[in-house]
Amino acid sequence: MRRTGLAFLLLLALLGLPLGVAPWFGWGASLGQPQPFIVENGASLGKVTRALEHQHIIHSAGQFRVLARVLGSDAPVQAGRYRLAAGMAWRDILSALQQGRTERQAVTIPEGWPAVLVAERLNGLPGLAGTIAPPREGSILPDTYAYESGEPRAAVLGRMQAAMARALAEEWPKRSARAVVKSPAEAVILASIVEKETGKASERRTIAGVYSNRLRTGMKLDADPTVIYPITRGKPLGRRIRQSELRRDTGYNTYLKPGLPAGPIANPGRASLRAVLDPAATDALYFVADGSGGHVFAATLAEQNRNVQRWFAIRRQRGEM
Repeated sequence: MRRTGLAFLLLLALLGLPLGVAPWFGWGASLGQPQPFIVENGASLGKVTRALEHQHIIHSAGQFRVLARVLGSDAPVQAGRYRLAAGMAWRDILSALQQGRTERQAVTIPEGWPAVLVAERLNGLPGLAGTIAPPREGSILPDTYAYESGEPRAAVLGRMQAAMARALAEEWPKRSARAVVKSPAEAVILASIVEKETGKASERRTIAGVYSNRLRTGMKLDADPTVIYPITRGKPLGRRIRQSELRRDTGYNTYLKPGLPAGPIANPGRASLRAVLDPAATDALYFVADGSGGHVFAATLAEQNRNVQRWFAIRRQRGEM
């Protein structure tokens, strides 16, 4: 035991032991509001305790260090972002810092986000290490993911990609006889189109049914999002598609040839994956917006043309045409 520790114990004996060790056990303290506390890489216990005192989480850095030496562990403190409060038992503070019980934070990736937006969000999160390039399109599962301060961004991305791999492994064996996709990779491609075509959960399986019917009969998909993807890499276009873009062969343009595009155009969620693996039983081959955020479906071109004219009338009323 160090001399300072012995001296402090003698002082405790003079003052009364319970009073001297009360902060260690949190006796008689009222708990304050948790606040962020950051430990930098390589920080010593001395530097950390001074910062704890400066943030008024503890009242004495010196007393904390002595009690830690005498009653605690000599394990090093771990870097990271913590949530600590004044009034916490000092032994709990030390244990949290030594065991690296950092504040767990979360990031949400919405369904249908392209890889470029995923990379922008991850690179914009404070407290993570390194940077990432946009991942392979369609390789991550949109969801909410926990992460810790100081964690590599590549590790967070890796969890997102592992989640997609697990989702595909779980959903692929459940596909119905109506599914036209021939592999998990094709399922991701078609699901990414379904994801971009509708924001209504109730429509996913019907839209998947329309596209499945088209693929089955050799019709072109004629999906606007596949034209937009090579232009913006999945970000909003912000204008109408040009005729020249509809004629451009990018490998993704489904107005030019039948079949699936060259790859996914977004990261589809699990619901869209399920939709293409079990599409609705429908005879519809067409759909168009209905003016309420959804779509109206048609089995014949004549019916589709009437629906399109109704949609144009709605747009004219809104001053969009």
